[in-house]
Amino acid sequence: MTAVPRPAVPQYRLDGPEDAPVVVLGPSLGTSMDLWLPQLPALTRTWRVLRYDLPGHGGAPAPDGPFTVEDLAGGIAALLADLGVGRAAYAGVSLGGAVGTALALRAPGLVGSLILCCTSPRFGDPGAWRDRAALVRREGVGPVAGSAAGRWFTPSFTGARPYVDMLRATDAEGYAACCDALAEFDATARLGAISAPTLVIAGAQDAPTPPDGHAGRLAAGIPDARLTVIDGAGHLANAERPEAVTEAVTAHLDRTWRGTGR
Repeated sequence: MTAVPRPAVPQYRLDGPEDAPVVVLGPSLGTSMDLWLPQLPALTRTWRVLRYDLPGHGGAPAPDGPFTVEDLAGGIAALLADLGVGRAAYAGVSLGGAVGTALALRAPGLVGSLILCCTSPRFGDPGAWRDRAALVRREGVGPVAGSAAGRWFTPSFTGARPYVDMLRATDAEGYAACCDALAEFDATARLGAISAPTLVIAGAQDAPTPPDGHAGRLAAGIPDARLTVIDGAGHLANAERPEAVTEAVTAHLDRTWRGTGR
């Protein structure tokens, strides 16, 4: 049986002091590492920030075959090993949050602090994700880009265009393969095994992953996890309410990282 090619070590960028502890920032489906630009100035004051792109996103190569969220987490673990990082904090939005969940389960000694933003242990009906993957393979990313602002943000938000442009620039197969990975992802039964101190952030108006059904399940399932709900924010809360999310992220990192290997 021929082995299925797996994603390579992801395209990435490092910013911040070289001798600072590392925080990994994971992007959402359809966005690039630049999703985290609003948080970068605050984080790079005291952290070495590692941002990465998903397969086919942000100019990263398209995947050679199917992969899972766990495969993506394996790529991050391999990247950190290549960089000589034995312990890191991790924050991720949506699919990037799922990668963080998988990484914390795969390598608990590697993740010293965890932030899961607008994400879920299971992203709804797998059939809907497979249907979206089929649509994008058939028609490209145009149809999903056209409706992205309404999925990602509240109606009053006026800054959606740069984020929608990220989606329009995404490779169709990279996007579709990530949809297939989301269809297969279900960490619900394993949340109790996460040992990293965890903050769950939810957008109060997040339509794709509403707080009650998604963030709430994460916070209830992960031991001692904290839940912060950001008012006036949709699915990409860190972009729509950057100040509130930055404050929550930096406070959690400052509170939990002391004594974990800084």
